[in-house]
Amino acid sequence: MTERHPAVLVLEDGTVYHGKAIGKRGRTSGELAFNTGMTGYQEVFTDPSYLEQLLIMNASHIGNYGVHPQESESERMQVAGVIIKKFSEVASRTSADASLEEFMLKNEKVGIAELDTRALVRHIRDRGAMNAIISSEEELNIKQLKVDVKSVPSMEGLELSSRVSTKVAYESKSTSVSSNFKVALLDLGVKRNITRCLNERGCDVMVFPMTSTLAEMKAYNPDGFMLSNGPGDPAAMGPTHQLVAEIIATGKPVFGICMGHQVIALSQGLKTEKMHHGHRGLNHPIKNLITGKGEITSQNHGFVVSKDSVENHPNIDVTHLHLNDGTIAGIAFKDKPVFSVQYHPEASAGPHDSRYLFDQFIDTMKKYRS
Repeated sequence: MTERHPAVLVLEDGTVYHGKAIGKRGRTSGELAFNTGMTGYQEVFTDPSYLEQLLIMNASHIGNYGVHPQESESERMQVAGVIIKKFSEVASRTSADASLEEFMLKNEKVGIAELDTRALVRHIRDRGAMNAIISSEEELNIKQLKVDVKSVPSMEGLELSSRVSTKVAYESKSTSVSSNFKVALLDLGVKRNITRCLNERGCDVMVFPMTSTLAEMKAYNPDGFMLSNGPGDPAAMGPTHQLVAEIIATGKPVFGICMGHQVIALSQGLKTEKMHHGHRGLNHPIKNLITGKGEITSQNHGFVVSKDSVENHPNIDVTHLHLNDGTIAGIAFKDKPVFSVQYHPEASAGPHDSRYLFDQFIDTMKKYRS
């Protein structure tokens, strides 16, 4: 085993955790978030929704099966840094093309291992989400780090989607036998598996920058619009709210996931709010209020649509609720073919209980095209 340099994790409330350096030596900062999944660390690390977050992995061992090109949700690691209990230097899967250590070094990501991640997550659940700094610098000046962490920008009010949205529109073709539908996808930080789920169902998908105009998106002549996941505070995206309102006004089917769900709500005058510590992981129970059925879902969000604002809206129904805390997990319009959810039906790794939502979107496009 490699002899590793000491590293520290300094929290905004002054709490300090000591561990060992992994990945690139140096310093990184961001908001603490966590993931409870036993698998899928590569998918999580490359998810654009985790931009500017220090990600705590709750599974005991991370890195044991290395990384594989087909398991990335974007072209690079998006997390600000990683926090791990036991870091595996050996990639035991024969199909892996690199170890996690090599992947982190390639992406210049700082991390820390050999600390009690479960105790750290319990701390966040008690105290709430907060900023932190990971440092594996040569000189670990904890006193100075406690000062520096106070100046890390708050996630509340932070617009981040523009940093991960594509700069140029591109098309992802159907992988089904035929191409039956055309979908215009607004990229707020899209995961590759969203486009895969649409491609598998006979959709050609044109992925548009978040700065696109409605005219540019309509020129693709889409059968429907998809609004992707993404990072940051959805309330800080005023121009996107306006664009989404224009998309909804076309009368064509619209499906939103996570950030997409939030901007749909905001475009109609609803409100979002910062959560105490967010929903993270692969095992969140959701109730579909339309069918009465339960779903186990993958979730990753620190903001949620305000329940009060939805219940007072005349044209929007609540369709899904989170069974742990009763927060809004899905909405649908009464007068338009628009629906959205606060979780990830495309999850990989993760449960597939909610994949039916893509089929629902296909059925809606079929209905409104005929």
